[in-house]
Formats: sequence, structure tokens, C-alpha cells
Amino acid sequence: MDILETDRLIIRRFIQEDWKALYEYLSKEEVVKFEPYGVHSEDECKEEALRRSSDFAFWAVCLKDSNKLIGNLYFCEQNPSQFHTWELGYVFNNDFQGNGYATEACARLIKYGFECLKVRRIVAKCNPLNTNSWKLLERLKLRREGHSLQTVYFKHDQDGNPIWNDTFAYAMLRTEWISSNREEM
Repeated sequence: MDILETDRLIIRRFIQEDWKALYEYLSKEEVVKFEPYGVHSEDECKEEALRRSSDFAFWAVCLKDSNKLIGNLYFCEQNPSQFHTWELGYVFNNDFQGNGYATEACARLIKYGFECLKVRRIVAKCNPLNTNSWKLLERLKLRREGHSLQTVYFKHDQDGNPIWNDTFAYAMLRTEWISSNREEM
């Protein structure tokens, strides 16, 4: 099982016991506002932690000094697999927002993808109204490739009608990542 580290973080696979920390942030509307699911109950977090413990797309992000789980990353190969494209996603406890943890964790997972998995392309999507998300992607040097109108809905209004959302699409090629890292050396 791969464990990734940064100066301040440990990025590891989920374990069943992570449900309490998961509940701390998945139970907050402001955290899941742009996610394809609503707030989670304690029982739902117990089920979700168990499910994520066997789903290698999910990574738990923990503070190195306390082992406190503060968020999660999603990193999953897209179909068709011969395109070597992986999707990146993230959700963090807003109690830890503004400390650079999401940037640090995502940057480490991107490095792992390009160096160890030999990923060719990493993609990410977010709602244009989620300013923190698209600013994070731009800090990570992903390129905005498009703004698609009314592409997806996750929730409904009081009459049962879908609430359509726009989508920003971001990506980075392995060649861009290599070139970018050479410039920083």
C-alpha cells in the first residue's frame, strides 16, 4: 500500500476507523455544497469510510504531527485506460482551510501520478462558482481548457426540477509538468 508524504502531511489509503474524521467535514453543507452528494450522517460516514477503504481512488490526507484526517483526495484512471488519463478531485475539512494543505496534498499526488504511475494527462472539473477550487487548480498549474454551460446537476429545487451547473475543465500533461518542474529547479 502506497503512503505519500510531504513536509506536513501523510497521504494514505482510508481505513474503516476514519469515519469520525470523515463525518467532521462531510456533515457540513458548506463543504459538500459543490459535491455530487449531500451532507452525510454518522451512519453514512461509517459506510463511506468502509467503502473507501477498499476503493483505491480515494486517499486520506492526514496531518503528519497528529495523524488527524483533514480531507481526502480522489485520483482515478479514466476510460479508456490506454489514454493514460486520470481525474483528480479533493474535499477538505473547512476548519483547516487557508493553510495550503490542499495545494500540498494535490501537488504530491500529481507528482506520484506523473512519476510513479506514468500518467500522461491529469484532468479536474469544478463548478465556476467554487472559487476556492478553481484557484487551487490554477495554483497547481493545471490549465483551464473550457467552461461548459449547464453540464451536470446533483440537486433539485423544491419542485423537483434539476439545478443545472456549469463546469470548468482543467488539465495538465506529463510533458507540461516535467517542463514546469525543470523551470523551478
